[in-house]
Amino acid sequence: MIQENTLTIKLLSGKDVAGKSVYWPHNFFQMNYNLLIKMNKEDRTGMHEIKCPNCNKMFQVDESGYAELLSQVRNEAFEAELHKRAQELEEKNKGDIKIAKMEQEKSFSELMTVKDKALADKDMEIQELKNKLAMGDSDKKLAVTEALHDKDKELADKDAEIIRLKSQIDNQKNESALKEKNLEENYKNQLKLKDEQIEQYKDFKARQSTKMVGESLEQHCQNQFNSIRMTAFPNAYFEKDNKVSESGSKGDFIFRENNEGVEFISIMFEMKNEMDTTATKHKNEDFFKELDKDRQEKGCEYAVLVSLLESDNEFYNNGIVDVSYKYPKMYVIRPQFFIPMITLLRNAALNSLQYQRELQVVRNQQLDLVNFESNMQDFKDAFGRNYRIASEKFQTAIEEIDKTIDHLEKVKKALQSSENNLRLANDKAEDLSIKKLTRNAPSVKQMFDDLNNGEPLNSGEE
Repeated sequence: MIQENTLTIKLLSGKDVAGKSVYWPHNFFQMNYNLLIKMNKEDRTGMHEIKCPNCNKMFQVDESGYAELLSQVRNEAFEAELHKRAQELEEKNKGDIKIAKMEQEKSFSELMTVKDKALADKDMEIQELKNKLAMGDSDKKLAVTEALHDKDKELADKDAEIIRLKSQIDNQKNESALKEKNLEENYKNQLKLKDEQIEQYKDFKARQSTKMVGESLEQHCQNQFNSIRMTAFPNAYFEKDNKVSESGSKGDFIFRENNEGVEFISIMFEMKNEMDTTATKHKNEDFFKELDKDRQEKGCEYAVLVSLLESDNEFYNNGIVDVSYKYPKMYVIRPQFFIPMITLLRNAALNSLQYQRELQVVRNQQLDLVNFESNMQDFKDAFGRNYRIASEKFQTAIEEIDKTIDHLEKVKKALQSSENNLRLANDKAEDLSIKKLTRNAPSVKQMFDDLNNGEPLNSGEE
């Protein structure tokens, strides 16, 4: 009985040998539930109580029997059922695979049908295109022939143009090479002449005194200018500066030029040189301050120092040196740049001549306005002075008239007083008598009485 029951005990769920999920019948749990509960209970005597699911009879087994039952349940029945479920699943999987293959073959067949139809359509389209191409071959061949002809003609023209350009380039190269050769020869000749001039100049300086060296540089610059004066500067003023300024200094030369009465360029030149054997060597900077002062005092726009000093200084040997960072509008040059410097400054000033004329017109207008204001102010001052003088004279006349009136009043009063005094004097004269005269002089009264034959003076004579 126990053996039969153990063969019917199964798990509720688990995995088959293929690793897939396996589900067992639900009534299996109901049939063996009580048996499993009883088998898991252990009494006090170490025995296990088991109830048969078929006859419902209770029986006891010891520990070893219980373990054997559990082993059978876990091994024989489980493996048998598992093997059965694996076979069922395998058969089911084979059927599913067969169905899937059939469906896949059906889908592939439908897809191939669609592809065949599409290929047939493409073949028809290709055939139509081939027919069209066959029809247009003649036109294309004609167009290609014409295009090739045009391209051949164009290539021929290009080849001719390339040949012509190469010929021009070769000619230009030959001309450039010839010009370079000529220029190189000219430069060599010029350098040779310069070297000879430098040697002559050094020899010339060695044979001159310090004063003669300076005067020779001035004479050299003057000769250079005079040689082109009538052609390049016919209207220019270029003379030695012989006028000593208030500070007691003067420059060497002054260059001025005007156009229609407007001076547009003025340059103060200073020439400096010294012998190579001079003990105390001067620098160009030593003469900047004095040259700037001469420029300002003589009213010149630019100041140029023509110098042979510091002959080994590359800063001054490179050409025209602008030293405006120290003194405004001042340059230092070597003698060979004397004429180019004048030309450069003159041309720059000519470009601004129109602006200078306009500026001169504005200055003249301002000067006229200033003169007008000055004349107006002079008139105001003269008129004010005359008015002030006339007012003072008028006031003086009024004061004199007032004084005259006061004097006449005083004269009037004096005359009036004189009239009263004359009236009183007249009254007194009329009231005068011998009796009154002799009142305090008895001897005189007696004499008058004797003259009247002893008769006393009457009252009328009094």
